[in-house]
Amino acid sequence: MFKLKSRSLSLILMLMMVVILSACASSDTTSNSGASATDTAPSSESNSSSETDASSEFSGTLKVQLIGSFSLDDKTDPVTGVTSKGVHVLKEEFEKRYPGVTVEFVLMGWDNYNEKTQTMLQSNAADVYQLPGIATFAEQGLLEPLQPFIEEDSFDLDVYLNGQIDGWRAMGPEDEQPEIYGLPFIGDARVLVYDKKLFDDWGVEYLSEEPTMEEILEKAKKMTGTNPETGEQNYGITFKGSDAADSVMNINESLGGQWGTGFLWKDMQVEFDTPTMIQAAEMMVEANQYAPEGTLVNQGSEDFFTEDNNVAINLRVPPGFINSLETFGTQDRYQATLLFENTDKGMGGMFAGSPFAIGESSTNHELAWEWLKFSSSDFFQKYMWEERRTESMPVIKAAKDWESVKAIPQMDVILKQMGQLWAPRYPYRAGQPRYILSENIELILLGEITPEEGLTSAQEEAEKWLSSQQ
Repeated sequence: MFKLKSRSLSLILMLMMVVILSACASSDTTSNSGASATDTAPSSESNSSSETDASSEFSGTLKVQLIGSFSLDDKTDPVTGVTSKGVHVLKEEFEKRYPGVTVEFVLMGWDNYNEKTQTMLQSNAADVYQLPGIATFAEQGLLEPLQPFIEEDSFDLDVYLNGQIDGWRAMGPEDEQPEIYGLPFIGDARVLVYDKKLFDDWGVEYLSEEPTMEEILEKAKKMTGTNPETGEQNYGITFKGSDAADSVMNINESLGGQWGTGFLWKDMQVEFDTPTMIQAAEMMVEANQYAPEGTLVNQGSEDFFTEDNNVAINLRVPPGFINSLETFGTQDRYQATLLFENTDKGMGGMFAGSPFAIGESSTNHELAWEWLKFSSSDFFQKYMWEERRTESMPVIKAAKDWESVKAIPQMDVILKQMGQLWAPRYPYRAGQPRYILSENIELILLGEITPEEGLTSAQEEAEKWLSSQQ
């Protein structure tokens, strides 16, 4: 009886071991399909043997196009003396993870990048492309839809910050709604930044975390004039004149407006002349009264971020400003706040950055997909954060826990802003309506036409152009 019970017990234990081992194997398979499975720090020497084995099915050459100041080799800044690592780091890591694969980069500048990319996509000059203008190429059927890869791999899109996937959705010729054609790898956003010292000098309360335009104008007005502490001329606000149309659109969102509807040119309807757009433009006209001379040509606030600054609020700043604060040692003086938000939609502000996409003409789709997954790994994102910080913010949620990110107080606002940008990104900015709106906003701020006249003109010109695209 005892022996029978003993054999039964052994059999039960063996069955339990089989179940446990099967569960472990299943878990490994699932995790390997997502980006987090291959996460390592850039300093990591190698991946686990299981990852290498799983990647041995791939071979050949993978061509990756990158736009901007990327370089293959390390570079030393002649001014700061700081050396940044080239993209050879990414090449070496990917080739380590996928033995038998060779990565070749096609590096190009921003000049005419849309035209060059178009030619490359049509001639199969690369497999993976950096595509900030993704909608234009998806519409032509030049990109591979990613949903089948995501489903086949059970790829977890939740690794990304909120909105980062939706921001890059686009429509192919057969799509009935925006679909996924790219995965983000460069994050970007704009935030408000203000100088706490000037607020203290004037005895003005700091901006709230999510200020309204009314609050900003009220405080900017108070701080325009002779500084009561230093006796120097101060200005309440500054903004980049060339981005003024995007600021007007963002203020419009805070008033309950939106850019328009539709996605493809044939379905698009812009809303440039609505009452909220006119009110937003009027607010920018008032803001311009508290700004330094030269603001409309991006001048007059060159000392912003330094100890010599004389402007209280900067309405629209790219995230690379954290590098300026580090350079000038003014991290404690300047604070960031969120852009304006359409509270009904729960988002606001121009979506920006860059995604990777796979060329439809590529004959290496599966391997290209592996690169896209690699770009969401901690290794890839930490490389971009540590070596390309002037032009790239992390796009994955895990970055919030990096010590180097937590050490920068303004990063909390930047990452939060990236998670609430308008998505999909304004499609009108991919064509002529973007320039039509910008030109009319410029005329409004120069005082040559009224906000109503300018935005009525912008609406009519944009509608005419859209009609020509039918």
